[in-house]
Amino acid sequence: MPRLVESSAPSGVLRPELAQAWGLGAEVIVAGGAGDNAASAIGIGATQPGDGFISLGTSGVLFVVNDRYRPNPASAVHAFCHALPARWHQMSVMLSAASCLRWFCTLVGADEATLLAELAAVFSSNDSAVSAPLFLPYLAGERTPHNDPFAVGTFHGLKAGTRRADCTYAVLEGVAFGLADGLDALRSAGTQVRQLSLVGGGSRSAYWAQLMADALNAEIVVHAGSEAGGALGAARLGWLATGGDVATVCTRPPIAARFTPDPERHARLAPRLARFRDLYRRLRGA
Repeated sequence: MPRLVESSAPSGVLRPELAQAWGLGAEVIVAGGAGDNAASAIGIGATQPGDGFISLGTSGVLFVVNDRYRPNPASAVHAFCHALPARWHQMSVMLSAASCLRWFCTLVGADEATLLAELAAVFSSNDSAVSAPLFLPYLAGERTPHNDPFAVGTFHGLKAGTRRADCTYAVLEGVAFGLADGLDALRSAGTQVRQLSLVGGGSRSAYWAQLMADALNAEIVVHAGSEAGGALGAARLGWLATGGDVATVCTRPPIAARFTPDPERHARLAPRLARFRDLYRRLRGA
């Protein structure tokens, strides 16, 4: 096995034959590098304790930087070294996030843009959807906080008058509630956050971002170019490995949109979140 190095430290140089084939110099430094989420954190400047982001892709990740190792294995919280020295991070991971919306698109034969436009036309704000069904987003089991490979997805509360937009809302809300469960698991291990950046394909939906802000009771911000955060983070680690300093390299990209939690909508969502959690407990093992 090769020696271990920090993510931002040199691990070697590019092999001469590859450098020549690619038209590069003879001393191209290779940084230690990082996993996708740690690299995304570097790309959006999440480097200090309390900095965090939500990655809303196929899976849903809630990543928060810590000043020390803060494990919570009972709730399937990931606790690792960060991609910078003397920093750590926690992650909650739900196995199905934006993939839930893609699944529902296939189920009803409509694309995401159509469903989201239909949703915005029917529900002008989150408080209009209190009678929508509940959706458990466990299409591939679940990790944080349940660590349950046998958990399944569920629509609960369907009625004769339930519309497609009601179910679209339930899917978005169910993913937001899954992230709220993950944030609670991180908080139980001592993590505190006030603001979270949003990255990944799901960040394109302003409605979903506001719903997450209200459900998590935390400000959500979207950065310009956030969809390339992981690639930018990898490039920044390479820059650090060649002598760059963290303050210069790991800046935050400009904020393109900001979503502030609404206390009234957060209060209206609370009983639905309680029923969401109770539904999983009742169905577990069924």
